Amino acid sequence: MAISFASAFAGHDKTLEFRSARAAVLANNIANADTPNFKARDITFDSLLSNESSKLQLAGSNARHMSAEGSLSESDGGLLFRNASQPALDGNNVDMQREQAEYAQNSLQFDTSFMFLDRKISGMRKALTGN
Repeated sequence: MAISFASAFAGHDKTLEFRSARAAVLANNIANADTPNFKARDITFDSLLSNESSKLQLAGSNARHMSAEGSLSESDGGLLFRNASQPALDGNNVDMQREQAEYAQNSLQFDTSFMFLDRKISGMRKALTGN
């Protein structure tokens, strides 16, 4: 009997990858808070999901079915520009308070997913060793 780690981890491994990528984007925004004309970016789960779903090939059984070619494809992996609440005179739109709050929230969500994944692995280890 083969163990499917994809189903065993229940998506928490992919969530950790997403949270790590988002942390890098948010840290880049914070690092460029004083860079003229820098535009803050962010990744949302929805944009990442739509980017992945655009890679799926749809099968059509009728010539009148719609084609999904070219829809929802983004070359930047789901990165979106953030709307500025108060853009600066130098064109920079990084709001440090918002970036720090988003980073802190992302960090908490990362820790939560890590805790769930750690418990899944611990449960599998106990099942395999009998301890």
